[in-house]
Amino acid sequence: MNRIDFYHLQKQSLDQVLPKLIEKAYQLKKNINILIGNEERVEYINSLLWTFNDEKFIPHGSKKDGFCEMQPIFLSAENINPNNASLLFIVDDADVIIENINNYERIFYIFDGNSEFSLNKARILWKALKNSGNNLNYWQQDSTGKWEQKA
Repeated sequence: MNRIDFYHLQKQSLDQVLPKLIEKAYQLKKNINILIGNEERVEYINSLLWTFNDEKFIPHGSKKDGFCEMQPIFLSAENINPNNASLLFIVDDADVIIENINNYERIFYIFDGNSEFSLNKARILWKALKNSGNNLNYWQQDSTGKWEQKA
């Protein structure tokens, strides 16, 4: 059984939240994959991770950077796991293959709560994963942007 955390963005954008969550996850010393909705956004998030903090470095790369299997954090719009990651982040309404989720210890599904499309997609995935017996957790931002776990 996998742990799957749904992060419902309301007060902050993905650009504000993702680097901080990646930074925390990277401290676990496990390889990470970030599954992104499309190739343009892969390169955008690749750049974002280089520039979000002048004081910290998060080693990462995409297929365009090469050495996929050596990247501690690998960004892609494809459902692949070349770096044998244990952690998977799913963002930008990326299409995930549910069978592939079993290849990861923990999954972070981050979705835009201000988009009806994203909300519906998250609900559909939640139902599919709940029916398969996974350990699901739902996080929502309070009025200050702090994450609260909801029942």
